Amino acid sequence: MGLQKPLLDSPTTDSIKKRVDQEDGNQMQQSNGCRPVTSAISQTPPPCSVCSENGNCQVVRSRTKLMKILMENKRSHEVETIFDDMIKEGHRPSLITFTTLLTALIIQKRFSSIGSLVSQVEASGIKPDSIFFNAVINAYSEAGKVQKAMETFWKMKGSGCKPTTSTFNTLMKGYGIAGKPEECLKILDMMFQEEEAKPNQRTYNILIRAWCNQRNFAEARNVIYKMKSSGIRPDTVSYNTLARAYALNGETIKAEDVILEMKNLNVRPNERTCGIIVNGYCREGKTKNAIRFVYGMKDLGVPPNLVVSNALLKGFLDINDTEGVDEVLVLMEGLGIKPDVVTFSTIMNAWSAAGLMEKCSEIFNDMIDAGVKPDIHAYSILAKGYVRARQPEKAENLLMSMRAASIRPNVVIFTTVISGWCSSAKMENAMRVYKEMCRSGVSPTTKTFDTLIWGFSEAKQPWKAEEMLQLMEEAGIAPEKSSIELVADAWASVGLTNEAERVVEAIKDQVFYESEKENDLLMDTSGKSPKQRFTAFCLVPLPTASHHGGLSIATKKKWSIIGSTEFSQNTKHIFPHSCRYRWRTSSIWTKQYHVHMGRYGTPNSCRLVFLN
Repeated sequence: MGLQKPLLDSPTTDSIKKRVDQEDGNQMQQSNGCRPVTSAISQTPPPCSVCSENGNCQVVRSRTKLMKILMENKRSHEVETIFDDMIKEGHRPSLITFTTLLTALIIQKRFSSIGSLVSQVEASGIKPDSIFFNAVINAYSEAGKVQKAMETFWKMKGSGCKPTTSTFNTLMKGYGIAGKPEECLKILDMMFQEEEAKPNQRTYNILIRAWCNQRNFAEARNVIYKMKSSGIRPDTVSYNTLARAYALNGETIKAEDVILEMKNLNVRPNERTCGIIVNGYCREGKTKNAIRFVYGMKDLGVPPNLVVSNALLKGFLDINDTEGVDEVLVLMEGLGIKPDVVTFSTIMNAWSAAGLMEKCSEIFNDMIDAGVKPDIHAYSILAKGYVRARQPEKAENLLMSMRAASIRPNVVIFTTVISGWCSSAKMENAMRVYKEMCRSGVSPTTKTFDTLIWGFSEAKQPWKAEEMLQLMEEAGIAPEKSSIELVADAWASVGLTNEAERVVEAIKDQVFYESEKENDLLMDTSGKSPKQRFTAFCLVPLPTASHHGGLSIATKKKWSIIGSTEFSQNTKHIFPHSCRYRWRTSSIWTKQYHVHMGRYGTPNSCRLVFLN
């Protein structure tokens, strides 16, 4: 797989514009009534005469072509700017232009803009064609708004555009996403009534997936039987969908039986099929079955690849099977499969979880020696390991190493380093890293501030913890309920319960938005306070280990893992709210409070003021 060129090396929008204009003969400045594009427009220009007369405007065509080029270059977020500039210059977008913009919005998952765009097309007097209708139906289906998709479908038929097989497939996909396979069957019946729309392999595969997503294997198999009886041969995708559903349901043995069905029908399994089986067995902890299957892949005509090898390697690491790890590595070497960054990162993560950072660093260095460039995930594993090993200075040094390797640290790594200093109660260093993050153009998240609040709480500086709420406001982040509760716990931890109550009282009247689904997923039932939960997140006990063997690809030493403790980075995000807020300092305490830990402080007394 080739490496994607960095965005800095990609052509700029201006350079693409020039190239497109040159390819089109730069006819915009000729006497066709079309005005040249200006770099700055001080006033609203008159409508383009060519757009008004016949709609065959060279500027519109070239800008639409530019929009398509941007999407091909993974820059769909720039498409709307080109569209808006075209409107400002007095041009009238064509239906192809609108369809291109709609596609860009779908790529960005900006489904809320679909209705507005459709209204623009209707207001412009342009008659939508089947391509545009299909794009709108696909957008609503992807957004889970199947009712809107059906409304568009009926509008499509009413306009005289005949729905195609693709139209019905898209509607079925939408109902499948919505978890309504029964409705998919109704769409299939509608398809049979259309002269120009006949079910194909994709139609039935969508229906198979819809039933599999509901764990209804009997109906999924029934679709395969119907598929055969209609004269359409099930393909690899059909059986992969069924096998994947079995594997996700903890029935990988049945998924493996699917391969026998495929062989009987002369449907050849592919690498994805085999990956489903191996991953399934590894998830179930049945690594012996997994490696048995891998050895038999040659008989299926599918030799093991790097993806399958990495999955198998992780499976053995997860159960601390050192002999299995060695066997996989020997197998990879025998098959000529070279480790990639995923291979190295998987083993690094196991060493890191075991608290053996020297071994983790060795694997990292082996990766570089092998000519494999570390990615941001590999650096994140190192940072996380150093933090858990109480070596925050080494975690911070990674930030410099990443810049030297032209890898930009993200908010996760910065927050990890900050948590390391917080765990050591060195809050000056934590704030230094926070400021460095901001200077680097990386925006903090709620988790970043929760980490700092927790750190100041551990350092017995609750007034500093409370100041973080004001810092959140300056960063444009509304404090969640859990953040404010952490501040209250900080005051309570030093015996100032009145201040803790003051903070809690400030949020009693706040209206938090919470759907029933979010409540089911996010509500903590452990009975622990926010501080206890956050402490459990930041301070993970390290397992003991005494193994000191070498670990290197270059020297072909065995990669044996003594322990593997997963370190969860998941934390609660409870009760997101939509109200505006402001954290204001109301007075400065002049009296010093003696804290039971032997510290003194002069905290600020603050109050929350919510603005409607």
